[in-house]
Amino acid sequence: MYKKALSLLVTGSFLFMACFLCVKGMDGIRLRSEPVRMLKLELKELEEKAKAVEERAVSDVRQDPGSPDMGLGIVDIAVSGQRVVDYDVIEHTLMYDLPDDELEVLLRIVEAEAGNEDEDGKLLVANVVLNRMNSDTFPDTVSGVVLQREKGVSQFSPVANGSFYRVKVSEETVSAVGRALMGEDISQGALYFAARKYADRGKMRWFDENLTYLFVHGGHEFFK
Repeated sequence: MYKKALSLLVTGSFLFMACFLCVKGMDGIRLRSEPVRMLKLELKELEEKAKAVEERAVSDVRQDPGSPDMGLGIVDIAVSGQRVVDYDVIEHTLMYDLPDDELEVLLRIVEAEAGNEDEDGKLLVANVVLNRMNSDTFPDTVSGVVLQREKGVSQFSPVANGSFYRVKVSEETVSAVGRALMGEDISQGALYFAARKYADRGKMRWFDENLTYLFVHGGHEFFK
């Protein structure tokens, strides 16, 4: 009887732990996907506001044919949260329609690389990743670009040190990535960036000797 009771106790404990871990696992999945859901809402909001701005501009032109053309060259603003979006700068439609797993990778690398930068600094990192994806020199997917290894060395230091997998994506990062996916590109075609203050001297020497310096923003220098 004692052995039977002990067996039932062990079995019950095992089932409890299994259920607990299952629930925790589902919570983890939900938490990991929350930034992706936020980003999709951001993109939908941007598209809706862009459409509304364009429709209003076209309506204004029709009502006053002598007014400046505000159709394709809209110079107007719309508010998304606390951020003002200039629709003369960004595209009116979604430029990059990425699956959820690719969005997750893009959000994480931007947060890991530019978590301490301002929103434009985060936008620039997203721009570089997307520029690489569009280049014949690099892989043609976000995950391929971010997880690429050259001679056994990761292209992005957060992937190498593991911080890429641990970051908590901020709302500002979601906003910056949303701008990049809508087509806003302020990178001047940059394919590389580095924080000279923290980078290996040999690596920075290679950047200086083999790449074209573009500009500096925050703690990053950008090259192509």
